[in-house]
Amino acid sequence: MAALQRLRQCHPAGIAVSHLHTSSRACAKQHYKMLVLGGGSGGITMSARMKRIMGAENVAVVEPSETHYYQPIWTLVGAGAKTVASSGRSTASVMPSGVKWVKSKVQEINPDTNTVRTDDGNEISYEYLIVALGLQLHYEKVKGLAEGLNHPKIGSNYSVKTVEKTWKCLQNFKEGNAVFTFPNTPVKCPGAPQKIMYLSDAYFRKTGKREKANLIYNTSLPVLFAVKKYADALWEIVKQRDLQVNLRTNLIEVRADKQEAVFENLDKPGETTVIEYEMLHVTPPMGPNLVVKGSPLADEAGWLDVNKENLQHNRYPNVFGIGDCTNLPTARTAAAVAAQSAILHRTISKILKNEKPDKKYDGYTSCPLVTSYNTVILAEFDYNFQPLETFPINQAKERKMMYHMKADMMPHLYWHGLLRGLWGGPAPYRKLLHLGMK
Repeated sequence: MAALQRLRQCHPAGIAVSHLHTSSRACAKQHYKMLVLGGGSGGITMSARMKRIMGAENVAVVEPSETHYYQPIWTLVGAGAKTVASSGRSTASVMPSGVKWVKSKVQEINPDTNTVRTDDGNEISYEYLIVALGLQLHYEKVKGLAEGLNHPKIGSNYSVKTVEKTWKCLQNFKEGNAVFTFPNTPVKCPGAPQKIMYLSDAYFRKTGKREKANLIYNTSLPVLFAVKKYADALWEIVKQRDLQVNLRTNLIEVRADKQEAVFENLDKPGETTVIEYEMLHVTPPMGPNLVVKGSPLADEAGWLDVNKENLQHNRYPNVFGIGDCTNLPTARTAAAVAAQSAILHRTISKILKNEKPDKKYDGYTSCPLVTSYNTVILAEFDYNFQPLETFPINQAKERKMMYHMKADMMPHLYWHGLLRGLWGGPAPYRKLLHLGMK
């Protein structure tokens, strides 16, 4: 009932007040029918979709960054197959025309008063709120890692600041251990930590260094990949290419001056192993967005608490979520955002008409598992970690066609389809390609 009262207290639809060049001390009062927090993939695609539903003047996006990055391509940037420049465009160029861009950082969300406070002191009120703030990288949670990233032998494909270091590590590699890690936390794109291992293997073979390289993948997970069909195929590749995989092994310390990485055995508390490395690729621990975690919108773990079928908040009916910041029990990927955007569009359209949401998100997500410089296993699956494949072929097989799709087609689809609110995932085509059988 309290949540319904909050809906009634909202400002009338269609009001949008914008204050130009207000100082941070002025505490300008702005109101929007739809306020979107975050200008990443989820925030931009939903602002484009909301513009079509309610008009650009009624939509605002809060995002401090001047540059928007297509992060899935960073796997290939780290392997020298793409440039970091190709992954970024100005935020201004991807912001839907006419939509208000609030160039600030979200500091506080107050769903009980339908307000958001930004770091420059401004307060913005809303009638409806979409939270798309992503997740938080925690390099500082591994002892010695933050400062270790200043050393030349350590890289990470998870940050624009460190992705090019991975490529330098590969180029400068002479002999010894090349170590790749997966942390003991949820991560975005859970296939990426091992993709760079397969690409490194391919690079070492191409440059004649493979005989002097020992490739080690230490993952905190009890499996190589969450979906058995694809895990089985990946294990075959691991065996064929003589790669070493250690399950339930978690990075806890980096000693960059000694080129040592310390790992704990998650099945035997207190047992640690020290590995010397010539190259170390780190996937940092990750966690909920800190603003979401500190708000009434969070679940017990700190993630945005949404209905897994319609993406509406479980306690505040005028709040919605999309992407990495949510507690949706599926792999956090751009493909998941695409599928979620179509569902969320439908959910909000129904709620605006005082109708019940009727479309359900099945947890669809996709992970193009890059296994070399010209092959990909295209993993697609649902909430139950069951394959949900688009093409009527065995997608657990390495294919050159899928690499071309990952490297060349998907970026185009991202910039010109997803961010414009025109791509909601492959669901409509799946049924067609499977002749109506799926």
